[in-house]
Amino acid sequence: MPTQRVTTQQLKAARALLGWSQTELASASGLSIPTIKRIESKTGELGGRAGTAARIVAALETAGAQFIPENGGGVGVRLRAGREPETIALENLNASNDE
Repeated sequence: MPTQRVTTQQLKAARALLGWSQTELASASGLSIPTIKRIESKTGELGGRAGTAARIVAALETAGAQFIPENGGGVGVRLRAGREPETIALENLNASNDE
């Protein structure tokens, strides 16, 4: 079965919902921080090797993210039922939260 197509926008949204930094995603997926940064710097479908994208998606899904395919309302991401989102207070939201 082919891996679902996920966009970099969905990747960033999933990471935000989970409250993960790029470092945490790199650790969970077994990839390097520069690889995560490079992938997130582009727009559109996840680029790079198929195995790299699969590792990122698997790490996020294991943590509770669900990727929603195009279904007439556009692609999206949500947390699996029962999974509480991590939050960052609005006044603490800044570039340092994204490493």
